[in-house]
Amino acid sequence: MRKNLITLASLLFVLLASGCGLLNDKVDETKSWTAAKLYSEARDEMASGSYERAVPLFERLESRYPFGNYAQQAQLEVPYAWYKAGDQAQALAAAERFIKLHPNHPNVDYIYYLRGLINFNDRSGVFDFISQQDMTERDPKATREAFDSFKLLVEKFPNSTYTPDAVARMKYLVNAMAQYEVHVANYYFRRGAYVAALTRASTAVKEYRDAPAVEEALHLMVKSYAALGMTDLSDDAKRVFLKNYPESDFSKGGRAKNESWWKLW
Repeated sequence: MRKNLITLASLLFVLLASGCGLLNDKVDETKSWTAAKLYSEARDEMASGSYERAVPLFERLESRYPFGNYAQQAQLEVPYAWYKAGDQAQALAAAERFIKLHPNHPNVDYIYYLRGLINFNDRSGVFDFISQQDMTERDPKATREAFDSFKLLVEKFPNSTYTPDAVARMKYLVNAMAQYEVHVANYYFRRGAYVAALTRASTAVKEYRDAPAVEEALHLMVKSYAALGMTDLSDDAKRVFLKNYPESDFSKGGRAKNESWWKLW
């Protein structure tokens, strides 16, 4: 019996020793780091492209040293780190958090700009115009949110360093949203849903008047009205189209004056 107890005690000792070793392996080497050291290491990870390794360091910095410039700077850096790591949800959440905590921070305009940029580069939004996926299956929510973020930056910080680029991106986004409506209108038209096609084309014309996609939207309005047998409205849309786009590719070769061509629309 005593021998069995000794054996059991020895086994427990081995397990405890092994357990201690495991615990030692998990010791946080950053535990004694200063705020400056944590920030420096996080920045080094960012510089090397290890954004996912930088985020925990910034978060430890903020939790251990919640007051002071380093903590604020960490909060400022985290949205970009998540953005570069490809985690859009975390990046947007971190950006929103910074805006709420520091609405008057001297660099908050950068966060507004970054929020727009995160949505602008959303793979399920803006750049899918060049993909093979049917755009009618997409929700242009990210495109609209990017536009709204850039617009807010321009309105709140007209003199920001980031405003000129935001304005340029807004112009692109306006046409992206208009082109989405035109794409959907074409989709409906090809399937004989002329009322739906007319509705989407009209939306593009009314909401995005200066967008290049309006040219095709007007072209679709002419076709849709004609397909619905609404000759007078089709003729009215035709006159507007020719007045605004006399050299349009849709009327190349002078076919716009050929009544038989209009019937093909």
